[in-house]
Amino acid sequence: MAAVVKSDSSRPSAASEKPSEIPASNDAAEKTVSPRQWIGFFAMVLGMFLAVLDIQIVASSLEQIQAALSATQDEITWVQTAYLIAEVAIIPLSGWLGRALSMRYLFALSCGGFTVMSLLCALAWNLPSMVTFRAFQGFFGGAMIPSVFAVTYTLFPRHLQPTMTVVVAMVVTVAPTAGPVLGGYLTETASWNTMFLINLVPGTLVTIATALFLRLDEPDWALLKRIDFRGIVYIVVFLGSTEFVLEEGVREEWFDSREIVFFTLIAVTSGIAMFYRELTIEHPIVDLWAFRNRNFAIGCLFSFILGIGLYSIIFLMPTYLATVKGLNSLQIGQYIMVTGLFQFASAFIVGRIVRKLGPRLTLALGLFGFGLGTLMNGNLTHEAGYWEFFWPQALRGFCLMFCFLPINYLTFGTLPPEEVKNASGLYNLMRNLGGAIGLAVSNTLMIRLNKEHYAILREAVKPGSATTQAWLGGLQNRFSTASLQDGDLAALKQIYGLARREAEVLTINSMFQLLALVFFLALLLLPLVRIAPPASGKTGG
Repeated sequence: MAAVVKSDSSRPSAASEKPSEIPASNDAAEKTVSPRQWIGFFAMVLGMFLAVLDIQIVASSLEQIQAALSATQDEITWVQTAYLIAEVAIIPLSGWLGRALSMRYLFALSCGGFTVMSLLCALAWNLPSMVTFRAFQGFFGGAMIPSVFAVTYTLFPRHLQPTMTVVVAMVVTVAPTAGPVLGGYLTETASWNTMFLINLVPGTLVTIATALFLRLDEPDWALLKRIDFRGIVYIVVFLGSTEFVLEEGVREEWFDSREIVFFTLIAVTSGIAMFYRELTIEHPIVDLWAFRNRNFAIGCLFSFILGIGLYSIIFLMPTYLATVKGLNSLQIGQYIMVTGLFQFASAFIVGRIVRKLGPRLTLALGLFGFGLGTLMNGNLTHEAGYWEFFWPQALRGFCLMFCFLPINYLTFGTLPPEEVKNASGLYNLMRNLGGAIGLAVSNTLMIRLNKEHYAILREAVKPGSATTQAWLGGLQNRFSTASLQDGDLAALKQIYGLARREAEVLTINSMFQLLALVFFLALLLLPLVRIAPPASGKTGG
């Protein structure tokens, strides 16, 4: 095997672990950050916000885009799917691209391409053009996301890393929630094209700012001379096929569809080829040996779980509010914005909490609180309103930062600086894969549970039941009084609609309870995490 097995000697022993210690980067000396670098960094954060925002910005406006582009309901979902597939494919390559081009050129090129594609999305004339432009938008946007994480742990000295990590965490966790809200508002007040046009001015400014001010590293042009094209193809095909299967599987009845079976076989084959090649060649595109570091592997698993929670809840809440409560996109936005507000509030204290309790205990509180907030939404009725969602969301939003910040510390705290770029791509990939798998499983379970709950309710509403007869008679009298031609049929339809509604409520409750269980079970992973010693105690990578 030509790959060099990396030493794991940087891990501290369990005896040296102290609850109050916070892992930091492996810098031997404190750094100073110049004003130009500050400008470049915050430009990167803004660019990442745009990229994460656009993942879900079209979610509440697909109906309007569908009408404008003359697409069918099944076809229009590709406006989201194309972005996600391209983004997932490029994220693990960002580490290699960052080393080859430097963070400065990679981010400026990515943001510039993202901005141009945003303009083309606004000008799309039919569905194929929109899907193509969205795929390229996701491709350029995906490269920006892990770059910010890498810069946070290589640019800043130890004492600034907690604050900067909070800033990045807020962007990554608030943007998916804000996307559907902002998209729905712009579509209602202006047009769907505006969702893409708002990227033009900030995208242009970010491109210029990063090109001028982000001087962090130099390109390694030699890497471009030994590009592993086969590795790139394997990675793109594997992740693209996997994302396609996860996104389209529910709509295509999974393995009842030949298309899904075909792409599953492609994903499995290319995945085996990718792992073999990336683990055996001397200069891999994606260095999978980073997973030999226990903290990094566990941190990626936590990132995966956090992705499941974030994206699944963003899917479940609008589903309930739209189908059961009948709210529009603006009203739904008023509900789900609570999470973002409490995330923002917790950002001012989470750094001090981590310093006082340590990252492991803070993460335990975050996982438990997020799970509890999810469980609190597991007992809804069709009458549940704003306040039934307010406090569970407040708790989840407040605890999100208690999860995200310690996970970042624990994931990158024991990695040598030269591995951070590559590791950042893998870390962000795991969160996106968690979200994709969480959405796919949620969709599948909701369809199955809905059928089961409806079957149980249908059995309970029997023609011979006195309760059923009394209820049916009351509805028939009401509709007869309203001078409907067929009061009996209208009454039956009303009962059918009520049964479907209650089945939907029971299904949503079951999904919230399952998600809570996932976060409670994640607490079992915490004893496996090792805390990095203080920076002064490090003698090397």
